[in-house]
Amino acid sequence: MSRARIVQEKMIERDTPFLSIYLETKNASLILLSEGEDQLGTLAVAIPQTRKMVGPPLSSILLGDRNMMIARVLAERLAERMKKIALVSVFSKTFGEREVGPIFLKLVEKTIRMEEGER
Repeated sequence: MSRARIVQEKMIERDTPFLSIYLETKNASLILLSEGEDQLGTLAVAIPQTRKMVGPPLSSILLGDRNMMIARVLAERLAERMKKIALVSVFSKTFGEREVGPIFLKLVEKTIRMEEGER
């Protein structure tokens, strides 16, 4: 990998646009997920588990207090899938965490598939 890769995606759910910006570097993945327009939201960081590690995944909230659970879950999933440090930002102003969680999960999957297709 010589330079960082950037992928942008958009989905319409419940008549609302949901957007993602994905940035991948050699040692980390960053995805910004937002409702309506590109914005920074609650930011979580996670590292992938090593093979024989016992206990919960290592993640933490760095910024914000809304949608903390979905930000951490998505960061942990991204770290595990990409096998590198993951940062996930989640911004939603209209929908609650239970409603927006499945939408953002689907958007992450769509974005990662697009990024993998570009390799």
